[in-house]
Amino acid sequence: MATENGGFAALLAIQLLAAVGLFGVIIFWPGEWNAMRWTGAIIAAPALIMLLVARYQLGKSFSVTAQARQLVTRGVYSKVRNPIYVFSGLMVIGFALALQRPVLLAIVLILIPVQIIRARKEARVLEDAFGEQYREYRKKTWF
Repeated sequence: MATENGGFAALLAIQLLAAVGLFGVIIFWPGEWNAMRWTGAIIAAPALIMLLVARYQLGKSFSVTAQARQLVTRGVYSKVRNPIYVFSGLMVIGFALALQRPVLLAIVLILIPVQIIRARKEARVLEDAFGEQYREYRKKTWF
């Protein structure tokens, strides 16, 4: 069990460092701090924070593939079923604007359909595992 907790903490620490590094790119990116850059930073910063909060709240239920380990319905998950997808999309939009590279918004055109497909697959897995409990949860939450 200690190894599991240590692995979870290590993965979370790595993700936190990556997030700080990504935000550092915005801060130190050469160029003018104009309206586009400020808008991007204002979108990216809270999205990044909420992404990390959602990841932490998901805990050991996090997986790359759809699995039904536990139905997480607390915190951010009490309002949004897929906050990691929502906030990662907002984060990409924020970074594209902050780096003043609107062409990077094309990533969002790929990311959104992929996230929707993943969310639907996860929904099927969770509904199969948790049945009515999951259906009630879906009624009370967005995406």
